[in-house]
Amino acid sequence: MKTRLIYAVIALALLGVEVCIALFVTQSFVRGSLGDVLVVILIHCALRVIFPGKPRLLPLYVFAFACLVEFTQYIHLLDLLGLGHVGWLRIIIGGTFDWADIACYGVGCMIVGLIEIAVGAAAHSRPPQKHK
Repeated sequence: MKTRLIYAVIALALLGVEVCIALFVTQSFVRGSLGDVLVVILIHCALRVIFPGKPRLLPLYVFAFACLVEFTQYIHLLDLLGLGHVGWLRIIIGGTFDWADIACYGVGCMIVGLIEIAVGAAAHSRPPQKHK
């Protein structure tokens, strides 16, 4: 339960950061690159709330999902479905395919994957706690 709470707090904090970036930041590096790195970390943390086990391949699955969303931008899926005018969908899905976005998703997934490995290694190296 404690792990779920930690991931939930991180996911909510990242969601707040993403909303602030979307509403207030105009600088392209932060809006584009940093936002893309953070969004896959946000998705990973949200999924860890739902699936609290140790899904070793979760960063890979999140990366695949992010690439799928980027592919929908490449084929203009929202326009094909007649939903291109729906503003909130355009914000969530995006509208422009960019290979740099995929690279940023990869960086974010590598960051979260390395953190998961480090946290797991630290947890296994701790001696068991005695209960009183």
